Amino acid sequence: MLNRRPTPETEYPSRFEVYISRIKSSDILTALEQGKEQTIAFFESIPAEKADFAYDTGKWTIKEVLLHLIDTERIMAYRGLRIARADQTPIPGFEQDDYVPASAADQRSMSSLISEYTALRNSSIAMYTHFSDAMWAFTGTAGGNVFSPIASAYVIAGHELHHMEIIEERYL
Repeated sequence: MLNRRPTPETEYPSRFEVYISRIKSSDILTALEQGKEQTIAFFESIPAEKADFAYDTGKWTIKEVLLHLIDTERIMAYRGLRIARADQTPIPGFEQDDYVPASAADQRSMSSLISEYTALRNSSIAMYTHFSDAMWAFTGTAGGNVFSPIASAYVIAGHELHHMEIIEERYL
């Protein structure tokens, strides 16, 4: 298993540093597993009456944030898979602000979202576990920028920490 961090600019654009820098470990599989346990415990601890709360007009609810984490992980894992398989077809970007209103998160229970998150994270870990060192090191283009599978895994792990901090600061 590859045990290193992704390299800025040659494996990911600088705008993702805000997420990648949150992960201190160079063992991304352990970070993803620990992040899963931390994230599940965090969202399970949120009182039911807060699930549909947004701290200001136009801001996402806690359920929308969790579904945003799910959507982003799916997209980042897909990017990682395509690049690890040496697919050099440019992968388009996505507009997160368009996804949330169409997500129908308000019609879901927290338990259904947590269950989906858990299944997705287990799937991501299973996929990343079987990447060879060479696969981790491939690069491709995603959202118009260079990207590597290892960067996609670090973004997933750091992105959820970023949003949990925001929830703690502004929602709870």
